Amino acid sequence: MLCCRATASLPPSPPTPSHAADPHARLRAAAARSDLPAALAAFAAMPSAPAPARPVLRTFTALLKLCAARADLATGRAVHAQLAARGLASESLAATALANMYAKCRRPADARRVFDRMTARDRVAWNALVAGYARNGLAEAAMEMLVRMQEEDGERPDSVTLVSVLPACATARALRACRQVHAFALRAGLDELVNVSTAILDVYCKCGAVEAARAVFDWMPAKNSVSWNAMIDGYAQSGNATEALALFKRMVREGVDVTDATILPALQACGELGHLDEARHVHELLVRIGLNSNVSVMNALITTYSKCKRTDLAAQVFNELGNKKTRISWNAMILGFSQNGCSEDAVGLFSAMQLENVKPDSFTLVSVIPAVAEISDPLQARWIHGCSIKHHLDQDVYVLTALIDMYSKCGRVTIARRLFDSARQRHVITWNAMIHGYGSHGFGKVAVELFEEMKGTGSLPNETTFLSVLAACSHAGLVDQGRRYFASMKEDYGLEPGMEHYGTMVDLLGRAGKLDEAWSFMKDMPIQPGISVYGAMLGACKLHKNVELAEESAQKIFELGPEEGVYHVLLANIYANASKWKDVARVRTAMEKKGLQKTPGWSIIQLKNEVHTFYSGSTNHQQAKEIYARLTKLIEEIKAVGYVPDTDSIHDVEDDVKAQLLNTHSEKLAIAYGLIRTAPGTTIQIKKNLRVCNDCHNATKLISLVTGREIIMRDIQRFHHFKDGKCSCGDYW
Repeated sequence: MLCCRATASLPPSPPTPSHAADPHARLRAAAARSDLPAALAAFAAMPSAPAPARPVLRTFTALLKLCAARADLATGRAVHAQLAARGLASESLAATALANMYAKCRRPADARRVFDRMTARDRVAWNALVAGYARNGLAEAAMEMLVRMQEEDGERPDSVTLVSVLPACATARALRACRQVHAFALRAGLDELVNVSTAILDVYCKCGAVEAARAVFDWMPAKNSVSWNAMIDGYAQSGNATEALALFKRMVREGVDVTDATILPALQACGELGHLDEARHVHELLVRIGLNSNVSVMNALITTYSKCKRTDLAAQVFNELGNKKTRISWNAMILGFSQNGCSEDAVGLFSAMQLENVKPDSFTLVSVIPAVAEISDPLQARWIHGCSIKHHLDQDVYVLTALIDMYSKCGRVTIARRLFDSARQRHVITWNAMIHGYGSHGFGKVAVELFEEMKGTGSLPNETTFLSVLAACSHAGLVDQGRRYFASMKEDYGLEPGMEHYGTMVDLLGRAGKLDEAWSFMKDMPIQPGISVYGAMLGACKLHKNVELAEESAQKIFELGPEEGVYHVLLANIYANASKWKDVARVRTAMEKKGLQKTPGWSIIQLKNEVHTFYSGSTNHQQAKEIYARLTKLIEEIKAVGYVPDTDSIHDVEDDVKAQLLNTHSEKLAIAYGLIRTAPGTTIQIKKNLRVCNDCHNATKLISLVTGREIIMRDIQRFHHFKDGKCSCGDYW
């Protein structure tokens, strides 16, 4: 019987005033407000009410519904005990409520036990269990129950059943099952219900059948905003940003209510397409409908503006969030800076995040570490590494991989290898980072050995792995290995080479002087060669002074309409080396007409958190006088050990002027400054935005010899480690 003793197993409830209303009425009112504590108080007051009230079955089901909504398993179990004590637990209404409660408390096995004890089951009970399995990610079990309800009890699924089971199809990516549910809905006439059709098109989208989803969408006699949102999001998630944006604009034109679920995929589509104007229109719309107070929407807007290469607008949105910023807001802005080449801003924002006591997560570090890698400062690299250790993220496979890549790009490949060896888990991206690191430093044989070790562990290489190992072979002149790996890519692993793989193979063959083979390889490509492939060929033609193939390669490049003038400059230099001055003038004129400019070369050196940038012949540095004095002395010192200026890259001026121009190249100025500002024996590290020229390469080798310094130079293609008069590239770059 129900009394104070019977309620002892329920959580204690607040005392109730003596003049309280009927407990049943109070419980119904509390249930309507979703107020579980008040409902429990009403339940506890039933025995002591002026007219003692007995709980009825619906009293318990109301309590179970509230427990389910709050995922309050402990109270739900107590209610279950009360039902069992009265022999009501197997009653259809009670058992259904219990199954629903256990499912929503993430206890599907308990829900199934309650269901199996039921003496009679109706459609509502079956629906509760189907929904419970689906909600807990047990797609196969949900589908099994859908079949059993028809075979065992002859219950026909209704719209609730279908809307419950369809998410399970999406979770399992069960396209066939979705089609079966769709067919049943058509036969039963349930497809005309907007919630059923919306659920079907949503599952089709999540199973990758976007065209089928669109057919459902177009057929629907009535659509609500959820239907539109599901279709727009389906296009966005499948990579069809153009259709997503077009459908969003149509939705707005037709006056359908726009919600945050509409805006988020629309912003994603704008970002993927890089459509700044469309992004601004979406921004204006979300402000009009009051979604600018929604932090998730504003975070998405930060990402969208960043992808549209407008970090200034992204930063404005970020700053307007004020104290509503979440960690996701910080992450989005840091990533935006990092991906747009604003490395200093990314690192600065990460520092500000630390000062605001916002705890970084793995995504934060994976966003900021590439910015540190781009700055290429070993001191900052150690700092960010320390942050990862402090927050116990250094063994996260993605953070660790980013750290390996960062140390490699900061010229510390030995530290990168130590981290690689310490990894508890090695993902394919971890192997890729280390192989690429060795390749970019000219250690091609070590990169190949590591690749073979990777294969020996059973790890499967992907397209990026092969790109890294082919590049390593190219930098080290390992032609035969490169050929074998390129063939193995498809023959042994079923991986289709992409444009970058073909370009790297052309580069490999071209560097080795096998220009005819490279040209034939390029002509036999199953895909139309792109700018990168012809560009690799053009670079090889310059290296080996082949004017004829250079002209053919350049013509193909110009037909493809490059946005930069680097290929025109390269062709002009090839003509100049061959003394074809009319052709040089023709190429330069073509550049002027197209508005293309030569990229100015610069070199940077970072000392004590200060970045010093040098351009060829620049005299604006505050220590310019001392730099040029040290450089003059340096040139004399290396001439004494055999330095002869290589003037082949400079034309149209006298020989003495050529030598003077060479002596003031940006990398030489940066090295001279490093010698002035650092103690003897200190390693000097500089970064250059272009390929280091032959003369500077030769001079730097001799500078390392006469000064006893190790000099690490990172140019646009690779690292050069100069020490004792030699370079790690073996003069093959």
